[in-house]
Amino acid sequence: MLRRMAHIRCTPLTFLFTGFAWLLLSSLVAIATLIGLVKGTPLPSWLRMIHVHGALVGGLLQLVIGGFFVSLARCSGYKDAYSESRSGLFLTLNGATIGLLAGFWLGQMMVVGLAGLVLIGVVLSLSQMAWPHVHEEINQPAGAGWIYRAALIALLIGLAVGVAMAFRLVQVYYTHARLLHIHLIVLGFLTVTFVVALHQLIPALLQKPLANLRLAGLTLALLPVGFVVLLAGFVTSSLWLEIAVGSFLVVVVALCTYNLITTWARSGLPGNVASDHLLIGIFFLLLATVTGLAMAANYVPTPPFLPMGLLHLVAYTHLAFIGFMVQSVCGALSYGLPIVLAVSRVPNSKKRESYRAQLDAIMNRWRALQLGTMSFGTMGLSVLAALTWSLSLGSPYVQGVVWIAAGLLLVSLALFAAKLAWATGHPPSE
Repeated sequence: MLRRMAHIRCTPLTFLFTGFAWLLLSSLVAIATLIGLVKGTPLPSWLRMIHVHGALVGGLLQLVIGGFFVSLARCSGYKDAYSESRSGLFLTLNGATIGLLAGFWLGQMMVVGLAGLVLIGVVLSLSQMAWPHVHEEINQPAGAGWIYRAALIALLIGLAVGVAMAFRLVQVYYTHARLLHIHLIVLGFLTVTFVVALHQLIPALLQKPLANLRLAGLTLALLPVGFVVLLAGFVTSSLWLEIAVGSFLVVVVALCTYNLITTWARSGLPGNVASDHLLIGIFFLLLATVTGLAMAANYVPTPPFLPMGLLHLVAYTHLAFIGFMVQSVCGALSYGLPIVLAVSRVPNSKKRESYRAQLDAIMNRWRALQLGTMSFGTMGLSVLAALTWSLSLGSPYVQGVVWIAAGLLLVSLALFAAKLAWATGHPPSE
């Protein structure tokens, strides 16, 4: 059995599809948890931990790893997009993810800690390939290489803090450690990585350079610096520092958004599903940053101007998780999948473009439905949270909104998964 598993062919697409599958499963857990909360029959608290870690580790981290392997394949002309197998890494990563979730389910933090150590080992093994790659291949926008490296360091520190929490090595400073663990991974690694990737994907998709390379280099350099200072504000519980840095980050993200939108406008190309997802994603990041600043300012008066509960935190975080990260994932897959499939399946360059056009057409089907359901479903969570300021959870309006938002998000994810399967199963014509 082990020998058979070792011969499983795990290509970059295997990581990408498995990562998206983890996102789908985690979304089902999240929707069930949300409906249970609004219905007054909350599900066990460990399900929330399974949702968060399944989406972050099994989903987004694995998607980033798959994207990195596609980048390596691109540098070699996509020759290893299908041929080179990384089954050991794939099985280790997903085995560690399953162990992590099983530890939360069983309440065994020792298992969680051991799984975290395995994840650190996976990231360290990838660092040996990623470190020289970002130095040699990543040069646009200026400074992107060191920013990716900084994000990788943030991931390793965040995982190490999580392992220390699981082994109960930081019981006195547990609250501070938890803040560091969450924000180093979500802000320091995922957000920074996704923003830099958008500055590389959008010019490649539009076949035009960024409208302002200097502005891109400056904003991308300021983004991780702002996150470091924001973490200092969280750890020291300095509300005014958080508000000051939050205002600074709003300006930085707004400049990033402006630069990317200007690049798209100057290209003169009609939009497609990939560019729409990516541009909507950066808008949601800006909206999430503004919302975070507003939530911090809400606590300046005592008592706070508006009460904040779990649903408000869910709505705020998912502006970034779904609105920014999942939108960006859908955009990147919509753009990259046809390229990888065409290059790996059609050796003749003249015939390749015809096959890629067929795959692009599949990914662009039902474009408005896909974009609308995902975007309005994400905003529906914010509407749900806002309604609770004046209505009870048992209100028919609150009950209706939760079902509408959940339905929209499920439709968008299911539709996109169906298109991934359709494109992958579509063979080249003679």
